[in-house]
Amino acid sequence: MSMVNAFSREDFERLDKAERALIARREKVLGPAYRLFYEKPLHLVRGEGVFLYDAAGERYLDAYNNVSSVGHCHPRVVEAITRQTAVLNTHTRYLHEGIVDYAEALTATFPEALSQAMFTCTGSEANDLAVRIARFVTGGTGIIATELAYHGLTSAVAEFSPSLGESVTLGPHVRTVSAPDSYRYSPEEITEKFGRDVRAAIADLKRHGIKPAMLITDTIFSSDGIFDGPRGFLKPAVDAIHEAGGLFVADEVQPGFGRTGETMWGFERHGVAPDIVTIGKPMGNGYPMAGIVLRPEVIAEFGPRARYFNTFGGNPVAAAAGKAVLDTIRTEGLQQNALVVGRHIMERVKSLSAIHPAIGDVRGSGLFIGVEIVADSTIKRPDAALTTRIVNGLRERRILISASGPNANVLKIRPPLIFSRENADMLVDALGNVLKTL
Repeated sequence: MSMVNAFSREDFERLDKAERALIARREKVLGPAYRLFYEKPLHLVRGEGVFLYDAAGERYLDAYNNVSSVGHCHPRVVEAITRQTAVLNTHTRYLHEGIVDYAEALTATFPEALSQAMFTCTGSEANDLAVRIARFVTGGTGIIATELAYHGLTSAVAEFSPSLGESVTLGPHVRTVSAPDSYRYSPEEITEKFGRDVRAAIADLKRHGIKPAMLITDTIFSSDGIFDGPRGFLKPAVDAIHEAGGLFVADEVQPGFGRTGETMWGFERHGVAPDIVTIGKPMGNGYPMAGIVLRPEVIAEFGPRARYFNTFGGNPVAAAAGKAVLDTIRTEGLQQNALVVGRHIMERVKSLSAIHPAIGDVRGSGLFIGVEIVADSTIKRPDAALTTRIVNGLRERRILISASGPNANVLKIRPPLIFSRENADMLVDALGNVLKTL
């Protein structure tokens, strides 16, 4: 999955002299680990709302970026960050009303039992902290995740992020289960199978002398191919991990903050009670901010005995950015907008499927949509090559999306929450034109 839609050396020779020179400079100083999007990489210099602008001044509709969830350079967020930067930026070992105000506002968006927050800089750090707490609380080390999950880049978290590729070894304490596949299985089969698979993973951990510590899922299965349901199907799996003495961690780094439209947090769509929720990416609209929200009893012993400190996590500027994002989501009605505009996109893409049989399935919730591309709709055979052509064809028309899934054949549509019906129509019209040419 880590190589989906990536620029390759074969693409290099097709670029102009200036682009090749910049890429060569980048590779020389940044090394070989980084990746670029698209066959023809973008050289971006500015963002505003749902649009990004390249060095030549060309405008691109951003239908992929959920980091700037309330829009690129949103004036409310920019002003909050600028104002606080000019006054004070320190850390959480000093008293400051900003972080308390933000934590109160944030936890108020969660079910009552999830009432305490801890702050980090990245989603990777948030999941790393969740692992530490789960191991402390349960006395176990075993972790269950889905087969193509992405949860982060720290050493501990990379061990249960299979999407990083075969060269990143999974930990011996990690077991993976298949993500739900609503395209190929009925709702009843999905619910039964996912619960059964988690119980089998728990049994296998115990068989090898490993006590389960946690089950972690991205609640819309972003890297696994984007699966939004059926609603409630997570409950048997969550019950299983709780019965085994482990915790359930809901990774809301991608689906959280109103993106799924129906609810503020993805796990709420399934009627389950997480012990820990990890959050990040859209939290500061581009300012590095992340964290966890959890039940107080989970942290009651860990806190006094292990303590926690993060130099930059939860600093006053981060708190100002986070509060501005929450205020914007509320005052601009962005969760409802995600629901309405997301349904409009899905309806229009489904109408395209009647003309273009390569569209095998359209799924998602709110402004988190997956479109599965197939070579044969009868047997539902994935078509990664066509998916790559669609993504790059849209890029040529200045529309930005990406792809995901175990077969690299799911278009990943995840625009800022301010996306309008007009923006949606631009996206779907361009998709129809690309499909027509291919």
